Amino acid sequence: MPDYRRSLAVLFDRDGTLVRDVPYNADPALVTVMPGARAAVDRLRRAGVPVGVVTNQSGVARGLIAPGALRRVNERVEELLGPFDVWAVCPHAEDDGCDCRKPRPGLVLRAAAALGVRPGDCAVIGDIGRDMAAARAAGARGILVPTPITLPAEVADAPEVAATIGEAVERALG
Repeated sequence: MPDYRRSLAVLFDRDGTLVRDVPYNADPALVTVMPGARAAVDRLRRAGVPVGVVTNQSGVARGLIAPGALRRVNERVEELLGPFDVWAVCPHAEDDGCDCRKPRPGLVLRAAAALGVRPGDCAVIGDIGRDMAAARAAGARGILVPTPITLPAEVADAPEVAATIGEAVERALG
């Protein structure tokens, strides 16, 4: 049964959730906001709920994105969506064995600590199973917003599913 408690902080996946997924995007001009994302994030801000981003960016480790380019892309996300209270970014490749790469809990734990909240008081909103697995591993609430790349098994396994990012935020607000 889904947990409908109010979340004290909301952490968003970046690619496919807040902005359109452009694989290994190093160009701020290619950042496009997902439908409803600005309104959803603004709704949380108006409610006084801290917002953050938790994102895997293995393109850095693979040499496809320079750290400065990643910073500029993230700055563009903030230009379009407003400032986030915390960014937790994993720049590692899948085989690096770090604890921060989703589906591991490190990004969620780091973001919650930076916000001064318990992971269990966070909702993680994302578009794939790795986002939900990271939330689960950290003890946070996971809310999946499926996109065309979301696998049916990921939808079936998600603790909560929302049709839109706006609906996910309303669920998080309880």
